[in-house]
Amino acid sequence: MSDLDGEALHQLRVDLAAAFRLTAHFGWHESVGNHFSAAVSDDGRRFLLNRKWQHFASIRPDDLMLLDAGDADVMTRSDAPDASAWTIHGAIHRECTRARVILHCHPPYTTALATLRDPSLLPLDNNTARFFNRVGMDLEFGGIADEAAEGARLAASLGNYKTLMMGNHGLTCIGDTVAEAFEDLYFFERAAQTLMLAYASGKPLNVLSDEIAEKTAQGWDDYKGMAFAHFDYLKSTLGALN
Repeated sequence: MSDLDGEALHQLRVDLAAAFRLTAHFGWHESVGNHFSAAVSDDGRRFLLNRKWQHFASIRPDDLMLLDAGDADVMTRSDAPDASAWTIHGAIHRECTRARVILHCHPPYTTALATLRDPSLLPLDNNTARFFNRVGMDLEFGGIADEAAEGARLAASLGNYKTLMMGNHGLTCIGDTVAEAFEDLYFFERAAQTLMLAYASGKPLNVLSDEIAEKTAQGWDDYKGMAFAHFDYLKSTLGALN
């Protein structure tokens, strides 16, 4: 097992810090709660995570903690992370090695959608169809996610998906890079906004057929490079992060 080092680790810290800042800018965070992480080891078990109750808008690259998902003593230390952060991110990094980056927060439209009896993201347009048949679902909300069983259940619910709708809770997006995970977070919140506004109209929804929805979702594959161009621009608006 080896960790990222040198420039690669520094760049990961910069990108993750930028994701925190941008999430605060868009108003997707929850006070000083919510948490993002990024794996630094080949097996995904060693990862960066934000410190307990540090506001997203203030996070710098060097503020991020380096933790080991297999460390049983993490929560006994004076600098222990938020309990729900450890529960969710520790479990997913332990059990889902493909989750290089994990972004969990409570964007307003997504969270509103999560409170519906059926929080499915119906395919109505390009953005909503982007996620057609590509979202895991967890509908067993049990309160603040601070128990080991909760973390294990969330990791299992993620399955082979990159996006997890957490009923009565919020959203988790994973990706190979910060840019890709953030792009899914961005587009899911935009899609949830479209759907919730359509629901609010009270008019019948014009839901795409499964065939067209799947065709649209596959069409997004040709636009994967957008994530990096978009994230690079957004980072440029933040100025120096150090």
